[in-house]
Amino acid sequence: MDIRYPATLEAQPGGGFFVQFLDFPDIFTEGRTEEEALFNAAEVLSAMLHIKLEEGREIPVPSADKSARAIAPDAKTQAALLIRQARGDTSIADLARALETSWPAASRLENPKHWPSLKSLDRAAAALGKKLVLVLE
Repeated sequence: MDIRYPATLEAQPGGGFFVQFLDFPDIFTEGRTEEEALFNAAEVLSAMLHIKLEEGREIPVPSADKSARAIAPDAKTQAALLIRQARGDTSIADLARALETSWPAASRLENPKHWPSLKSLDRAAAALGKKLVLVLE
């Protein structure tokens, strides 16, 4: 699953750029340059997703809008969100049992403050019937 959310990038009349996410209309940012605006967008997206993950709130799957810019959150947030989405209705306790680990260790996989190892992510993906795939862009 691709965790990049579509956003609009608009040049402002007085200079600078404004970025707003299509799936989160209340999340926006700006920057003096296009590069700075896109960097800020990734940071605000990561922060917003982090809060939603911590609070256990529902997070929509990114919509497919090819006319918008695709913005990815940081790697820790992507990993936590991917595990949460792959887990679906499977409880943390069931995931912990499948991984033969503790509930706290399994729940850390969905914590964007935690850096899970590739081995942990691969084992969790397999336990959830998925396959871990890495991409560098």
